Amino acid sequence: MKRNAALLTLLFSGFFAAATFAQTGPTNPTSPSLIGQQKAITTAVPFLAITPDARHAALGDGGVATSPDANSAYWNAGKLVFIDKEYGGSFSYTPWLGKIVNDMWISSLTGFYKISREQAVSFSFKYFDLGEISFRDESNQPLGDFNPKEASFDATYSRKLSENLGVGITGRYIFSNLTGAFSGSDAQAANTVAADIGLFYTKELQSARNSVLSLGAQISNIGAKISYTDNDNRDFLPTNLKLGGALTTELSPNNTLTFLLDFNKLMVPSVDNDKSVLSGMFGSFSDAPGGGSEELKEIMTSAGIEYWYNQTFAARLGYFHEAREKGNRKYLTFGVGFRKDNFGFDGAYIVPTNQREHPLAETWRITVLLQIPTLDERTQDSVTD
Repeated sequence: MKRNAALLTLLFSGFFAAATFAQTGPTNPTSPSLIGQQKAITTAVPFLAITPDARHAALGDGGVATSPDANSAYWNAGKLVFIDKEYGGSFSYTPWLGKIVNDMWISSLTGFYKISREQAVSFSFKYFDLGEISFRDESNQPLGDFNPKEASFDATYSRKLSENLGVGITGRYIFSNLTGAFSGSDAQAANTVAADIGLFYTKELQSARNSVLSLGAQISNIGAKISYTDNDNRDFLPTNLKLGGALTTELSPNNTLTFLLDFNKLMVPSVDNDKSVLSGMFGSFSDAPGGGSEELKEIMTSAGIEYWYNQTFAARLGYFHEAREKGNRKYLTFGVGFRKDNFGFDGAYIVPTNQREHPLAETWRITVLLQIPTLDERTQDSVTD
């Protein structure tokens, strides 16, 4: 489906492309559709911050301390090594702006391998296809058609430091081509590299019920600025700090419940885009024009509940909250999950709770998993049966 180039600008003029989509509403700056853009922090390549898998999408886009699975490297490189499978992978698919177009989508492919009890690696590929766009000049004359696209390639290494503590690092190559090479454009494809650093702690609690407390932290997308024109015009990556916890408790032998809470903050300048990467990261905790109160508003919150029956069927509920002045994204998330032998399936659905449109509203996101247990686990399961 061909679209005018103005839509491209609309999609990428704000973080996550979600806040800006509402600009199709009234032009009055006090209208509900525009509130939340006045002080919102913007970055380049916001697709990097889009949740890749349906399980965590259904948990309010949180997951820095959840139980490890095939998509752990995205959420916390430090928890990948705690996965109880030998190898596996997943494929996820997300329609983008599915309510109005049918050719924009995001997909993610990931695979992992447990080298030993203390080491694990993972590789993943994320792709964002923006469909076909028809570019026109100021006189509305056609300049040509192009299919914008973005992608990232990740490699993760995760290692246990102790029985309860893990650390991991991810290297990432990022490619973004939003305009192509058409007549009259000085834009070009952009690329850069980045890294994630994650820390994960998990421990069984001594209580009447079998319970596990997990804590996690990760800084994502630490890397050089990216440019679509020249070195004088470079934008920050969506460097992000995640902090969170998860408590899993066994209600009965066949019923478990997990509560999670995540906090996210972009580690990029609130207003000054000319800072260096390190200066922007460390200064991001104290540079908001409104002082400490505005800094607190830059923290996004994700909360979720995950219920499992017999480790086979899952039901999930989540909520995402962002301050009104910083983007005003607020939405409920729902989801289901299924595991049988080595295979799994997850689905997620988003319902905005305010007047803001969301690119993922009223569309299902899906993930298909394959996870193979270790030889010891297969032998133990055979003996149990």
